[in-house]
Amino acid sequence: MKKIFIIEDDEEIKGLLEFNLKKQGYNVVSAADGYEALSRLQEEKPDLILLDIMLPELDGYEICRTIRYWENFKKTPVIMLTAKSEEIDVVLGLELGADDYVTKPFSVRELLSRIKAHLRRNEESPKNVLQEEKNEDTSLTTGEITIKLAEHKVFVKEKPVNLTHKEFELLKLLMSNKGRVLKRDLLLEKIWGYDTAIDTRTVDVHIRYLRQKIEEDPANPRYIKTIRGVGYFIDPA
Repeated sequence: MKKIFIIEDDEEIKGLLEFNLKKQGYNVVSAADGYEALSRLQEEKPDLILLDIMLPELDGYEICRTIRYWENFKKTPVIMLTAKSEEIDVVLGLELGADDYVTKPFSVRELLSRIKAHLRRNEESPKNVLQEEKNEDTSLTTGEITIKLAEHKVFVKEKPVNLTHKEFELLKLLMSNKGRVLKRDLLLEKIWGYDTAIDTRTVDVHIRYLRQKIEEDPANPRYIKTIRGVGYFIDPA
């Protein structure tokens, strides 16, 4: 039975989440403030964390930042629940290591779909789809961008760039299929495990922030190009 840890101080929302998650067969534990959550996470070892941003004592940003330094929590899916829908707030959460975000008020059905997708994706062994990497390949290169696959590192102009896990997987998939336009729905499915019923803004936010890290001029990208209304591709030129 998969265990989900809810970190939420609003009793009504927490009760709603607990009821629906237990109904789906999940083992559910919860905490109402940041310090309590951090003190219990190592003991509980959840399979997924639902993390509110606005918490007493210690906010969700700091919790996310902290647990990503813990070796056994580096790949535990974290979905942020937030009433802060401004892009800067969402981007900050993703940059600190959150895998996804859901804005309040939210659809319980959509949240459950996202949870299932993250848990399913986390169970799968890492693999690149579409264009599989050859076993002997240890790196991918496009222009001045290099991905060291075994080391899980990215370099731009030979300088290391710090990417989140999802940003790394997204860039790797795009670079493995240079010149091929990958639709947003496909990126959602392959990187996040979502079906097409889920909003594709998650992809757009990650692409935007990824560009800020690897492009010299993010507003006029050299590498990650957009096909409006369709998706993205890496320009091999």
